[in-house]
Amino acid sequence: MKRLEFLGDARDELRRFPENQRREAGVQLHKVQLGFEPSDWKPMPGIGAGVREIRIRDEHGACRVMYVASFEEAVYVLHAFQKKSQQTSKRDIEVAATRFKQI
Repeated sequence: MKRLEFLGDARDELRRFPENQRREAGVQLHKVQLGFEPSDWKPMPGIGAGVREIRIRDEHGACRVMYVASFEEAVYVLHAFQKKSQQTSKRDIEVAATRFKQI
């Protein structure tokens, strides 16, 4: 099983999710650590090669966790945020891209 490595404030942001969404994010990240696909995700090639976004939706709204698992040593969680609009904000994309470059 790969270890999880949170970059920047991604862990703190994930902890701010509503409890159900936080729990679901944990389940989905654990699946990724074990080498499986999350239940609902999409590729984010504009951020970097292998970057994906876990999509979590419930009655509280939508949350996203951007990560990259293509490195052998770890699953890197680049960014976690609550969505406020249909389109991912430019700021959220820039945060994830900057952190991806740090790897």
